Formats: sequence, structure tokens, C-alpha cells
Amino acid sequence: MKKIKVSELMVPLSAYAKVPLSATLGDAVGALIRAQKGFDPSRYPHRAVLVVNDNHEVVGKISQANVLKALEPRYFDELGMDGDMGIHRLSNYFLKSMVDKYNLFDEPFDEACKRASQLPIEKVMYSPRASDYIDKDDTLGLAIHRLILGCHQSLLVRDKSRVIGILRLTDIFAEAAAVMHPAG
Repeated sequence: MKKIKVSELMVPLSAYAKVPLSATLGDAVGALIRAQKGFDPSRYPHRAVLVVNDNHEVVGKISQANVLKALEPRYFDELGMDGDMGIHRLSNYFLKSMVDKYNLFDEPFDEACKRASQLPIEKVMYSPRASDYIDKDDTLGLAIHRLILGCHQSLLVRDKSRVIGILRLTDIFAEAAAVMHPAG
């Protein structure tokens, strides 16, 4: 694994779905749908959209989880759930009690989707932290370590300070699966 570089498995930035900061969540979902249709069918489809500023620099990410979180406005307002909350550590009983106590997800599904589609992307996007980046020349072993311990689905790949691609957990898994079971 020390010989395989991150850049060998990353998806180039040019092949990834992107939206500008001025977009709505509906725009981001549309970009994701279009990207999934146009992506190489031998690879796993995209699960996120990158948000870029006027200089085409990556400033955020919209994941499928961000889209679903937007269906409940109280996540952002009353409950302040705009980042990784460590919810996976909470009991099912406690999670259900939150839904009941705060009357979460009471809005009809189609109305919640229509409302959420109009949200400004900045309200919903995840802003990358230092732990979300990896260097293009780092090894696959380091990348796996970072993905697993950081509970990431992907890492932004940089060449110096410029993002040039995305290293996805699914692509590393596909590579490992092909070696483990070559007949596919």
C-alpha cells in the first residue's frame, strides 16, 4: 500500500458534480442526479456534490445525508445540528424520544422536499475541516487510515493548496474487492 498514491485512485475534480455557492439545494440534487447518469457505470455513483466559490475553489460539500437533514428545518435552527454530531453513539430510544419531543418530521414528505429544495446551499453544505483533506502523493495506507478513523466517506485531494480530486471510500473498496475476488 505504500507504493499506491492517493492520486491513482481519486476521481478528478473535473469528473465530479459541482454547484456554485449561489445554488439552492434543489440545484445540488439536480447536479448529483446528472452526475450519476453520466458517471462510468463500472464505478460506484457519486454520493455528494461539491460547492465551489467564484474562483472555482471547493468550499463545501453536499452529501446525501445533508439533503435528508434539510427535510427537517429544526435540525439547523432549534437543535443546531449542522455538523457531525456523533449521533451513532446515541441509543435508539433516545433518538426516537427526540423525534417525539420536537415533533420532528411532522411535515408531509412532498412538502418537506419542496421546501428543502429552495434552501440556499450555504445553509445545508458541510464546510471541510483540515481532516477532510489529503495530499495527492500520500499513500493509500494513510488514506485508508484517515477514512476509517475519521469516519469519512471521502477525502478532498490536494496538490499543494488546490483541490484536484476526491478520494472515495467506495473506490478504495472496489480496488480491494477486485484484488480479493478477481473474478468479480
